[in-house]
Amino acid sequence: MTGCVFPCETQTSSQAEPDARTQVPYTPLDVRTAAEQRERATHRLAALGEMTGGLAQNLLAVIEAGLGLAERRAHEPESVRAYIAAAREAIDRGVELTSLLLGFAKHQELDAHAGDLNKFLRSFEPFLRYGAGPDVRVKLELGSDIPDCLIDPALFDAAVLNLVMNARDAMPNGGEIRVITERLVQTTATPDPPGPGTYACVGVKDHGCGMSPEVLRKVFDPFFTTKGEKGTGIGMSQVQALAQMVGGQIRITSERGVGTTVDLLFPSIQAGT
Repeated sequence: MTGCVFPCETQTSSQAEPDARTQVPYTPLDVRTAAEQRERATHRLAALGEMTGGLAQNLLAVIEAGLGLAERRAHEPESVRAYIAAAREAIDRGVELTSLLLGFAKHQELDAHAGDLNKFLRSFEPFLRYGAGPDVRVKLELGSDIPDCLIDPALFDAAVLNLVMNARDAMPNGGEIRVITERLVQTTATPDPPGPGTYACVGVKDHGCGMSPEVLRKVFDPFFTTKGEKGTGIGMSQVQALAQMVGGQIRITSERGVGTTVDLLFPSIQAGT
């Protein structure tokens, strides 16, 4: 019957009661709900695509670095074993993160719980060192009195690894990457993040080529890259998505010829902060 959303029974009289089998057409609320569900699904798939691409690129780079170092130190059995162990760890992390992404695709909840950023970074430090490569030093500067925050360990690892490898790429001649944690208290509202509150902050700082204001404005645009064919253009948008999934924020400061600092800010969950 033209104009009906669902099949309906024909009434023999204008006074006839609706049949019990009559299907009720969508109300405006139903339509709105369906549209919202489609929008959420679209955002989920977009975020999944961003995470998958960045994850694959970074883990393969870590594995390649570990095997390359093992080849160059073939005459040092202990070193070879250490580098191969790092490559195996990258594979294990890849399996873990792949399971996370599959769960995310199936609408499962994130494994977000109260966590200590310093603890996560200490356990992940060897992995970051291998990811940075032999010409770059990774230095942890872990502050005290860092508040607990909601964190998903696997997503946090993926985000920090991404930032460290971006910093490495900004220093083609080598150098030092500082990974800094601090307690941040913001008392006033500003146009840029974060808003008022107490945060656990982890920053990744390099002294590389830096970014111009024009590049900085585009850094979160999907598929925007300054690395030519070597870049996917999804790294920073991936990190932003990972932070936002657990209620975090991201901010970037950069200057050409000076370097770049990327801060991930996670709201404190401790009472009284």
